[in-house]
Amino acid sequence: MGSTSSHSTPRSAAAPLSQLPVDLTKAIERAGYYPALVADVVRAALGTEEVVSHLVHQETTFDHDVVRRHITVLALTGSRLVIAHADDHTDERPGHEDVATATTESVPLSAVRGVMITHVVARPEEYEPGSLGREITLTLGWGAVSRIDLMPASCADPDCDADHGYEGSVASDDISLRISADAEGEAALQHALAFARELSASIGS
Repeated sequence: MGSTSSHSTPRSAAAPLSQLPVDLTKAIERAGYYPALVADVVRAALGTEEVVSHLVHQETTFDHDVVRRHITVLALTGSRLVIAHADDHTDERPGHEDVATATTESVPLSAVRGVMITHVVARPEEYEPGSLGREITLTLGWGAVSRIDLMPASCADPDCDADHGYEGSVASDDISLRISADAEGEAALQHALAFARELSASIGS
């Protein structure tokens, strides 16, 4: 009776990654910045968690004669805020290939310190109640970057010329996105507002 060859059973693979919601995939595709790459890095960062809400923001900047693109994807899960950035790194030297970098960061919702929305309202004297303006800046803070604003300290005595040192404040300013209805459409603005409300409710629960 011949010996039975034993084959090592391969270790079970990690749990399969969750599929991105269809509307998130479409938003990444509409942004047009290497959508397959961006979708994959977001899926890898999410792991098996499901997306509760998301925001995709694409930005184009001009550096001399070079057009640089940047995309930010914010994906909210039940426990984390996943942030993905992808950028162009164009090398104009002969023989050098263009490179794109994609970076993800996962922030526990317990660590998100603030969600700030700045509404930009043109012609405020004509403001219509409920419209909230045509542009917002969405700023999220979780302590990765802190900004210190200092100014000379003063006292209540208007004739005092003594040096009272400095006073200031420390503000968290980790990511800031500008969304304009005029540039990106009313739907993009409303989607950003909905995402901000969902994230605010998640960190406040």
